[in-house]
Amino acid sequence: MNLNTRPLSITILAAVYILVGAVGFFYHFRQAIPLNREGALIELTELLAFTAGVFLLRGHNWARWLALAWMGFHVILTAFVPLVPFLIHCLFFAVIAWLLLRPPARRYFRPASIKPA
Repeated sequence: MNLNTRPLSITILAAVYILVGAVGFFYHFRQAIPLNREGALIELTELLAFTAGVFLLRGHNWARWLALAWMGFHVILTAFVPLVPFLIHCLFFAVIAWLLLRPPARRYFRPASIKPA
């Protein structure tokens, strides 16, 4: 594999984050007018998802950790609701972690100064 090539799994995951962030932002924005504190926090989390997706595509390592933190935050939020949504979020977190932490992804997110020639 060419070290500069983005793994397909990262491309798909980034697209999902961008889509979830954009759709969630516009959906919740319509619901949150006038904007209150809770609505602003929801919008912030949607912008974080969008940001993570964009910078995953660009190969920024911090975006990988932002994407994991974003999903981890949702796991924590669903820990206080019925069991099924919590388990679904745990499954999503596990799949996302697996995709972002496996060797092809680690190579893609490695800084250029460390990549072998």
